[in-house]
This record gives sequence, C-alpha cells and structure tokens, in this order.
Amino acid sequence: MSDAVPAKYQLILGRVLSGLVILFLLFDAGLKLVSPETAIKYSPPNLGWPLEVGTMYLLAILLLIPTLLHVWPRTSILGAILITAYLGGAIATQVRVGNPLFSHILFGVYLGVMLWGGLWLRDPRVRAMIPFRAGAAA
Repeated sequence: MSDAVPAKYQLILGRVLSGLVILFLLFDAGLKLVSPETAIKYSPPNLGWPLEVGTMYLLAILLLIPTLLHVWPRTSILGAILITAYLGGAIATQVRVGNPLFSHILFGVYLGVMLWGGLWLRDPRVRAMIPFRAGAAA
C-alpha cells in the first residue's frame, strides 16, 4: 500500500489516539475557562504559577487555540507544533519543582507521543516528513 494513503487500521488508530489527546486538552482548557476557581482549587500550589483567575484564562487560551488548530486538518501540523511547545512548558515546570518522573514529568511526553503518533498514522504529510522504515540502516 502507498505511503500517500493510510491503511484503514492506521486511520482508525490515528483518529483514536488524536481524539483521546484532543478530548483531554479540550477538557483541560475548558475547565480553566468555564470554572477557573475549580482549576485553581485542584492545582498544586508548588508549581510556581499564580493561582489566579487571569492565569487560568491565559493558560486555557494558550492551550485552546493550538488544540483547535490541530482539530482542523489544514492546520493540524501547526496545531501539533504549538501543542508540543505548550507541553514542553508543562514538562519544564514539573522538572523545576522536582515532581516524580513517570507520573508527572513524563505526562507531557506521553501526550506528545500520542499526539504525533496519531497525526503520523492519519496524515501522509507527516509520514513524508518522518519516514519510518523497517530494517533501514543508520
């Protein structure tokens, strides 16, 4: 099968992975927009972010815009790049405060791998940019 058209199982798996990440990110941004007080209540105080309504709104917008860009196929790659940047900031915050590696620090990495993996499976443009080949010599 050609790399230009994903196999049906690749398309389904890619949509599932992308959908899970998108739902999580929309929930996170939505909670910060709709009920910033709830987001503040459940935010760890040691992260160094001001636990204020304005901060929650800012973080929500900084996450919502790239997530919506990622949902639209024409701008999905740009959205993925911007989400990756957001996740990098989240990872840096977790490293800075010394949180546990596998549950906190790497959570952004897990989301990023799912985000890019889903995009790679369903988008031929990404497969063209990142061509994984079985048995390729280094």
